[in-house]
Amino acid sequence: MHINRDQLATVLEPQFFAWLAGIEDTFITAPSPKTGRTLDEYELTEHYERWQTDIDLFSKLGVKSVRYGIPWHLINPARGEWNFQHADEPLGRLLDLGIQPIVDLVHYGLPPWIEGAYLHPDFPEFMAEYSARIADRFKGRIHTYTPLNEPRVTAWYCGKLGWWPPARRGWRGFLEVMLGVCRGIVRSVEAMRSVDPQIVFAHVDATDLFEAATSDLQEEAERRQELVFLALDLITGKVRREHSLYSWLLKHRVIESDLQWFVDHAIELDTVGINLYPLFSEKRLVRSGGRLRVQMRYAQADIIDRLSELYWNRYQRPLFISETASEGAVSRRRAWLEDSVVAVRRVRERGIPLMGYTWWPLFALITWGYREGRKAPSEYIKQMGLWDLVPGATGLERVPTELVARFSELVAGGNKEVGSCHRIR
Repeated sequence: MHINRDQLATVLEPQFFAWLAGIEDTFITAPSPKTGRTLDEYELTEHYERWQTDIDLFSKLGVKSVRYGIPWHLINPARGEWNFQHADEPLGRLLDLGIQPIVDLVHYGLPPWIEGAYLHPDFPEFMAEYSARIADRFKGRIHTYTPLNEPRVTAWYCGKLGWWPPARRGWRGFLEVMLGVCRGIVRSVEAMRSVDPQIVFAHVDATDLFEAATSDLQEEAERRQELVFLALDLITGKVRREHSLYSWLLKHRVIESDLQWFVDHAIELDTVGINLYPLFSEKRLVRSGGRLRVQMRYAQADIIDRLSELYWNRYQRPLFISETASEGAVSRRRAWLEDSVVAVRRVRERGIPLMGYTWWPLFALITWGYREGRKAPSEYIKQMGLWDLVPGATGLERVPTELVARFSELVAGGNKEVGSCHRIR
């Protein structure tokens, strides 16, 4: 999106629409206690070696904006030590090609020198310093940043499930990580705006729709639905006494002064990116064997209608689909592409400013199960991209599917297939 903060209102013009793509960039730098493996998607998909030709794939699509993550752990390998090669080279290449990146600054993993990860007392300041240095380095050239991708998923895997550092478990751990993550976002926004007031922030989180299989689970389903919004509610200062989760947060030992900190440091949302997948984003709570379980069923494209309405009604800020894709056969991926684009048109015709669509990932990814598994990386390839990853004599080849031509057609057509958006007043 070729806009700075002074131009932000242009995304609300009826004809505006941005087609984007992105490369999966999960970075978990801590070795698994079980296998010793880390999870660096750029390493596993050979992007570090192929970054130039991978970035050229964006150009082949014709997109003018992409989501692109940079590896904090390589840029800042030790406290006070900086090496900007892994930002300068790929971001510079994108700019040379006339592609404006939405820079993804933190994608789950942190430099290993930050002991305790998100629970380190100085984590927010470490993140703010890193973010401000990137903002200063690209001032006037890059206008849009995502401070931290998917804060809720980060808190879930790092704090609730204990799979990633700091490996906490339970709701208390979830909330401790969530508070640390959100303080980092707020401090980074403040620091970056002090460097470059023209920056636009694209706040991106995973989003879900929850339902209860039985009436006794309805209250829990409603709570889970509210937790979907917790990160954005925190950073915008919405978590006050009247908030639906306030008493629940106190029950889990969140301190009122911590919640007040977010009220006192509330930031304004520029744009909101929603990550949604038909495979994962529709969730049903059930009881099985005396335990609460979550079932995921393959969603229909109207999930886009429902989620867009929820986010617009809650935040009244421009929205974009910051990640979506299906998996498996190309025909299944193609069906999701076509159905989801039709859904975007419906949303826009209703006056909800859904102003962009990102196919993520550009090419296949390595499933997160690799870190805990024993098989070769090629056994964990998940075909979700416009290009497939296929093991060959020289490594993982990028093999185009029919989706490349179709997505390029959508890009070239601008807003042709998604229509105009006359915003709800």
